[in-house]
Amino acid sequence: MSALKLKKGLSKHSAYDLKDPHAQAEERHTLSVLVANEAGVLARVIGLFSGRGYNIESLTVAETDHEGHLSRITIVTTGTPEVIEQIKAQLGRIVPVYEVHDLTVEGMAVERELALFKVAGTGNNRIEALRLAEIFRANVVDSTLESFVFEITGTPQKVDAFAELMRPLGLNEMARTGVAALSRGAE
Repeated sequence: MSALKLKKGLSKHSAYDLKDPHAQAEERHTLSVLVANEAGVLARVIGLFSGRGYNIESLTVAETDHEGHLSRITIVTTGTPEVIEQIKAQLGRIVPVYEVHDLTVEGMAVERELALFKVAGTGNNRIEALRLAEIFRANVVDSTLESFVFEITGTPQKVDAFAELMRPLGLNEMARTGVAALSRGAE
C-alpha cells in the first residue's frame, strides 16, 4: 500500500489502530468506602488497585467517626462498567470494609476539592491573577511582592479551569487534596 493511501486514511488495517471495536468506553466513578480506622486498611485498599492494575485518579481518607473508629476513603477511578463492578465487589470483600457506595450511579452527589496555587508575577500578570481569583472565588492566603498563594474550593473541573488560566500568569506550584464526596439527600 502506498504512503499516499496511508496518509489519506484509506487503509482499513493500521498498526496504529489496534483498539478493540467492541470494547466498552471507560467511565469515571467516585467510590465512597467506609472502613475501620485501623493500621493497614489503606494499604490493603491501595494494594487491591495496584495488584490488579486499576488506576486511582484521586484518593482522600480521613476519620469520620472518632468514637466508632470509622474512616471514609473516597476514591475516584476509571474503568469499564465491568471493571468498576469488579472493584466494588473486591473492596466489599476486604475485612475492615463496612460499606462501598458508587456515588456516580447511586444518584446525585456533591464533590469538592481544595487546592493551593502559588502564582508568581508582577505588573499586569499580578493584577490579572487577582481579577481571575475574584471571579473564581479563590482566597489569597499568602502574599509577597513577587507572588500569591490562592486557595480554591470547588469541583475538580473548576480547579482544573483555574489552573489553566493561572499557567500563563506565572503558576509555579499547585497542591490538591483530591476529591471529597457525599451523596445528596437525607440518606
